[in-house]
Amino acid sequence: MKLSRPISWFLLAFGVWSWVIWVTFVKNLVKDSSGLAFDDGHPTAYFWVHLLLAVVSFVLGTVIGVIGLRGLRALRRSS
Repeated sequence: MKLSRPISWFLLAFGVWSWVIWVTFVKNLVKDSSGLAFDDGHPTAYFWVHLLLAVVSFVLGTVIGVIGLRGLRALRRSS
């Protein structure tokens, strides 16, 4: 299957955007001082659930970005 140039760029941008957003979120999660993420210095269920969401988003963002990158490379080779 061949991806169009706009779709390939969109997928690559989505992958990069996912990393930017979730890295920022994880940094904020680790620095949390509201008591949601840590209770007396120990991670709470809130922390673990949101860390799992971030890890899954990292993986999906990476996979989607790689698909976009491969689509752009395939288009470059064929032109």
